[in-house]
Amino acid sequence: MTDFSEWFHDILEEAEIIDSRYPVKGMHVWLPHGFQLRKEILNILKNILDRDHDEVLFPLLIPEGELAKEGIHVKGFEDEVYWITHGGLTELNQKLALRPTSETAMYPMFALWVRSHTDLPLKVYQTVNTFRYETKHTRPLIRVREITTFTEAHTVHSTRKEAEEQVEKAIEIYKEYFDMLALPYVITRRPVWDKFPGADYTMAFDTIMPDGKSLQIGTVHNLGQTFAKTFEITFENPEGDHKLGYQTCYGLSDRVIASVIGIHGDDSGLCLPPAVSPKQIVIVPIIFKKKGEEVLEKCRSLKSSLEKEGFRVHLDDRDIRAGKKYYEWEMRGVPLRIEIGPRDLEKNSAVLSRRDNGEKFSANLDNICDEVENTLKSITSHMKEKAWAKMNSNIRPVEGLEEARDEIENNKGVISFDWCGNEECGKEIEEKIRVDILGVQKEEDGGVCFHCSSKATCRALLARTY
Repeated sequence: MTDFSEWFHDILEEAEIIDSRYPVKGMHVWLPHGFQLRKEILNILKNILDRDHDEVLFPLLIPEGELAKEGIHVKGFEDEVYWITHGGLTELNQKLALRPTSETAMYPMFALWVRSHTDLPLKVYQTVNTFRYETKHTRPLIRVREITTFTEAHTVHSTRKEAEEQVEKAIEIYKEYFDMLALPYVITRRPVWDKFPGADYTMAFDTIMPDGKSLQIGTVHNLGQTFAKTFEITFENPEGDHKLGYQTCYGLSDRVIASVIGIHGDDSGLCLPPAVSPKQIVIVPIIFKKKGEEVLEKCRSLKSSLEKEGFRVHLDDRDIRAGKKYYEWEMRGVPLRIEIGPRDLEKNSAVLSRRDNGEKFSANLDNICDEVENTLKSITSHMKEKAWAKMNSNIRPVEGLEEARDEIENNKGVISFDWCGNEECGKEIEEKIRVDILGVQKEEDGGVCFHCSSKATCRALLARTY
């Protein structure tokens, strides 16, 4: 994969993930195969959140007055908001914003829902479209004007401690989720100038794409009481006093899908983790005139057996060359291919071919369901190990600014460095070597800042970002 950007655009088209020809810049159409991939990726997260969150759905439109209530929040998005000014030919008395994010849509309702300490904690989530007038160069699924897969959770708690604990729980939720997608990640506390507008602090998950740039794939925000004060989200405690709630929110977007495509893909196309592949198994009959119908019948029977075990299976019985079928399904990233021909029938076996490493082997048809299950687990483990090894090899420590500049220019990836944590120093680093400080990876004493030589307070990460 010599040119990731070209590969990424090509595979989105060739694998029929999205169609970017929609006549509004930064917006695209999900095609059936891509939508199914999106659906499988979303279902995993929804199943995790459903354990202790309630799913809701809020309107798309936000009155200007509500959006303006939180000045800090609006300032963070003011250049990106889409506005509706007319209803038909009638000019509206108050402009309506297409939600850039949902705090100002949800929190006026939270103020109505939360009355007593018995109403807390409140934990809800929704999957919606959000709109931001992105002025930078747009990239499908990565930097868009309509985020079509924004899954956001919002919580309200009675104490600061409970909100901080929820931040840690949200981080664990995302760890579990990304592990199931075989996606590697680093977790940092975003620098103060890059936190979510209105948040006390922001924790973020980043991964490294094949071109060496980092991509933010998830964020968790401790909102403190900022929005509770603005929207008057209060509750009566057991003593009868009225107190402000403490809030958190956390969200993921289309970028998770982009990461699954980009990180696991190769020169042959997509390589999808079994958990999210629209088709986990494709059965390809090897047809000759002799015993052709017997082969097809065995393939149909095998498909039925595998589907009863819960696998997503496709039987490709098209009248075209087997080699063309292999190419198409490899390009689409199907984790496992099963081939059955007349000779295999005679031996009561089938040939299994793994997409992740190209390994082919024979399996007895009598216990093939167990073989398939074990193989898919092995594929997931191998993909996860491979992705983590590659990412870890692209995180390198440096001792000075010039070394960091050379590493970024020549080797890309993520740089680990000792930092004082000072905002002015951090912004100078970003400007001098044209990078972004992802954030603090861990607090530490000792050492000196690699830029200003003051006492270092933390180990931080920087990279070129999308």
